[in-house]
Amino acid sequence: MALVPSKLTILQYPHSKLRIRARPIEETTDLVRQVAARMLKLMHEAPGVGLACPQVGLPWRMFVANPSQQPDDDWVFINPVLSNHSQQTGDRDEGCLSIPGVIAEIRRPLGVTVSALDLQGNPIEQVSDELSARIWQHECDHLDGTLIIDRMTKADRLANKRAIRDLEAAVR
Repeated sequence: MALVPSKLTILQYPHSKLRIRARPIEETTDLVRQVAARMLKLMHEAPGVGLACPQVGLPWRMFVANPSQQPDDDWVFINPVLSNHSQQTGDRDEGCLSIPGVIAEIRRPLGVTVSALDLQGNPIEQVSDELSARIWQHECDHLDGTLIIDRMTKADRLANKRAIRDLEAAVR
């Protein structure tokens, strides 16, 4: 069955494809660019600030992000690698387009560097100690099959128990 980018939708927890470790993209093709464009559209419609390929059912190491939610701030990261995680960490509320209604305080390094390819296959590198750093870490978690529910504190797990149970029950 051929991949039709326009048919991609955001998968909801507990869909099994959210737990698959994504594979590197071998070549930046027109299909990859079409998928990225669709993901940006889905992210903006949701609305959100990031979306990873596993969230649309693809086992590709790619995510899109837009920390400002402004039209000219869209970014595509192909085969991203995080490095230079700061020693200083911070807690901040995070949500997820694949886990609607769930918000959790997640501890992450405050700063990080992301290295990736852009849509033309050119290497890019960005450094951030702001919202972008958190988005990159959240989306890279998706590429490894990790969700915010895996990083929740016990208190957040308890506070979100009903919402998570309702999401799980919706697929039964």
